[in-house]
Amino acid sequence: MTIQTCEPGATRVTYKMDDGVTLVGEAFGAAGAPPVILAHGGGQTRYAWSRVAQRLGDAGWQAVALDLRGHGESDWHEGGDYSIPRFGHDLDHVARQFGQKPVIVGASLGGNAGLLVAGQGADAPCRGLVLVDITPKIDERGVDKIIGFMGRHMDEGFASYDEAADAIARYTNRKGRKSNRDSLRRYLREGEDGRLRWHWDPAFIVGRKSSRMAPESLGQLEGALAAVTVPILLVRGSNSDLVNDESVAEFLKIAPQAQFRDVTGAGHMIVGDRNDVFAETLDDFLSGL
Repeated sequence: MTIQTCEPGATRVTYKMDDGVTLVGEAFGAAGAPPVILAHGGGQTRYAWSRVAQRLGDAGWQAVALDLRGHGESDWHEGGDYSIPRFGHDLDHVARQFGQKPVIVGASLGGNAGLLVAGQGADAPCRGLVLVDITPKIDERGVDKIIGFMGRHMDEGFASYDEAADAIARYTNRKGRKSNRDSLRRYLREGEDGRLRWHWDPAFIVGRKSSRMAPESLGQLEGALAAVTVPILLVRGSNSDLVNDESVAEFLKIAPQAQFRDVTGAGHMIVGDRNDVFAETLDDFLSGL
């Protein structure tokens, strides 16, 4: 792990994977404090966790928010290896870099990766798992909506930050929001042609379109869930496009010991929709450990 200076209040950290990919992250709090790893969803970056990570650092935790491979400042994989097991392997490697077992908090894709890490039974290199709006079985219509949005602007990009903000507002049904250039700069890159494109590797979304949730992947995730022995919390947005009541029921049937919280007024992006409620829910879970 290489450490460099970073933005105020955080320390830049990097982790080298066994296939040469380097992951970039930011750590808040003291280096020797109990660690929490924050893994974002597909198409996001570590900045999705900024307020949560800062709050955890101030509360006495070492919170590490990662850019997953192919996202943000982390490397793109030349061969386009963006399978769920690969993300899980990366997260497992990072979890083993600390002096004590971390708690893993994963949203969507990051949650799937965290589930594979925690699903190693007694060998799991973590002491708790928080899944943010993700279960092994999800509503495929929600997946179609997300993939459709991500792929729609993948090639041509945007002419301006305002155009990107308008596209996001249409997708989230939040009209009237003004663009925040500083915020959007974290998710968009300017190409040689002057147009703005998402920060992630296009091969990532191509892989999502072709693989979707194959039966073998579903079985692997359900098997991992059944093998989890550490405390586990599922947080769902009440307006989620991905996790419905059937998904939650099947999740709790496999893992009856799990805690479950429903966040009213939040969609799939719970941390962005109801950050205050999510942070309090996370605090309660962590204090219970």
